[in-house]
Amino acid sequence: MTGREAIQHKRPAISPELDPCTLSNYYDVNIVSSNLDLVVSFDNKTVSGSVTYVLKFASKRVSKLTLDCSYLDIKGVSVNDKSAPFTMLPISEPFGSPLEISLETIVDSEFSVSITYATTEKCTALQFINGDTGPYLFSQCQPIHARSLFPCFDTPGAKSPFKYKVYSPSKVLMSGLPEETIEKDVYYFNQPIPIPSYLVAIASGNIVSAPIGPRSSVYSEEPKIKECQWEFEQDMEDFIQVAEKLTFKYEWSKFDVLVLPSTFPYGGMENPNITFATPTLLCKDRSQVKVLAHELAHSWAGNLVTNCSWEHFWLNEGWTVYFERRILGAIAAIKAKRSGRQDYEEYGEKYRHFAAYLGWSELAQTIPDLAVESTSLIWNLTNQDPDDFYSRIPYDKGFTFLYYLENKLGGTKEFDDFIPFYFKKFRYQSIDSFQFIDSLYEFFVPKGKQEVLDSIDFEAWLFAPGLPEYQNFDTSMVDECTNLADKWISSFVKGDVDLIKATFDQEKDFASFDANQHLVFLGNLSKQLDSTDVDPLLVRVFPDVYPYYSESQNFEIIFNTSSLLIKYGSYSETDTTVQRFASWLHTVGRMKYVRPGYRLLAKHISRDFAIKTFEANDNYHPICKALVKKDLGI
Repeated sequence: MTGREAIQHKRPAISPELDPCTLSNYYDVNIVSSNLDLVVSFDNKTVSGSVTYVLKFASKRVSKLTLDCSYLDIKGVSVNDKSAPFTMLPISEPFGSPLEISLETIVDSEFSVSITYATTEKCTALQFINGDTGPYLFSQCQPIHARSLFPCFDTPGAKSPFKYKVYSPSKVLMSGLPEETIEKDVYYFNQPIPIPSYLVAIASGNIVSAPIGPRSSVYSEEPKIKECQWEFEQDMEDFIQVAEKLTFKYEWSKFDVLVLPSTFPYGGMENPNITFATPTLLCKDRSQVKVLAHELAHSWAGNLVTNCSWEHFWLNEGWTVYFERRILGAIAAIKAKRSGRQDYEEYGEKYRHFAAYLGWSELAQTIPDLAVESTSLIWNLTNQDPDDFYSRIPYDKGFTFLYYLENKLGGTKEFDDFIPFYFKKFRYQSIDSFQFIDSLYEFFVPKGKQEVLDSIDFEAWLFAPGLPEYQNFDTSMVDECTNLADKWISSFVKGDVDLIKATFDQEKDFASFDANQHLVFLGNLSKQLDSTDVDPLLVRVFPDVYPYYSESQNFEIIFNTSSLLIKYGSYSETDTTVQRFASWLHTVGRMKYVRPGYRLLAKHISRDFAIKTFEANDNYHPICKALVKKDLGI
């Protein structure tokens, strides 16, 4: 059996499905509003203050309220402005220590709860560091780290509007719209659109800004601001306009970007109004600005329509990657048209397929290294830390499912009509995958697509582990990269250094390459070297023949070139190539490079060297540290 009926036995009794990664009783109340009143102390490396919720009982009255906390110092609790009894329950890792508050005295259906508290040194959501120009603080709450920043309903299944007031001696940015004030060192923000706790974000430091579009500014410490502005200003407004054509008008007023210090562990984090971004995007060739297309897409997928729990994370990330690639394809077409190409629409679609194939290749390489249970689109996270399941699965397997549906249901023209229907239907809500399937039937059955939907094996797509069915991507841009890799393998096999130097020429070979095609070429060359017996000394010649790869400031190029050389060059830990890569790992905090970087050293140099290199750097973010330790078995 296929179609929707085939997954009815998997459908939960309550939809949207309850979140197993929260200890709060969020389902017993509706959040009317949330207010955070915070004080940043760089001296103590803490954030303290209070959080106040206005709540309504969801259906029946309950005698207690339970909030998520993790290593917080709770000072006091009040209900309707009167002191109330509370209990900190025992730690239940990885979910923290729930805070239980008595509601015995509540008479009305609407009431307020305030908690005063302070963070502690074990807070996993915050990192205090010395930036380039002074002390610096930033947060990372996704997936379940908000509970270490403030007592909360730490689940994507609960949303509310937020107001923030922050005292700090340095400039503050938060995930809301700034409000004017004349108070010294006090900052106010308003987030009128309901958001979950994981989208609460704070940064404070010597931060300046520059415009990158009519609705966008970029923020960073001053030494990097001009570099940031140049990297992003060409594309930002075009990204927003393309995304609006796919969905509907951007609702968040401003799309700003904060380029953080190097210890930020992700490529980007889609905090509303102020996306946090890694400095590894500053490649001086604008090739990684695509990450901002991804974070912008979250303004609809994730921030407006949110997965109800991390078990359905693909609803956030699969849709976002789908939008990202539609945006990048449209931008490629716009630029091709401006350059005079007559085939600009075809080129734009080829570029989307190229990005899709690149993602597919990365997915195929990733899956063998993952636990089987983490390779399905819908996860079972009962008693599991969602950080442990983080991978390319929700991103690229989720995209592949949506791309499959696009083609199955008639192509972009038909599927594009569904997109705004879906996001308008569920905006401001948190949903599960079953509601997504229901919306497909609701929209497409009246259009005569019942039979098509019933033929889809939803159970396999959502619950089966492993690599999904390959889609028929246009590989014309990939073929250029593959042909060059084939040529290199043939020359390696012949084993003549002089022949290699005479055969390849950087200017000629790269004449038509887009920046991202280099990654496909390097990936394909590495894949072929896996099954080819090649003298390691010949591999070491590679960067001399193509100096672009040793001189590039593109972090993707640096990582992939170093990986190829270390895997197949038979180096020892004292070789310059290995030492340079180990030093480079100390300059980046983005887990996309850090985690596989240490696994690379452990496998191809030695585990002891990987551990020694890791322990020599104390600047990694707590999330990054914890996951690298698991990777290395520390």
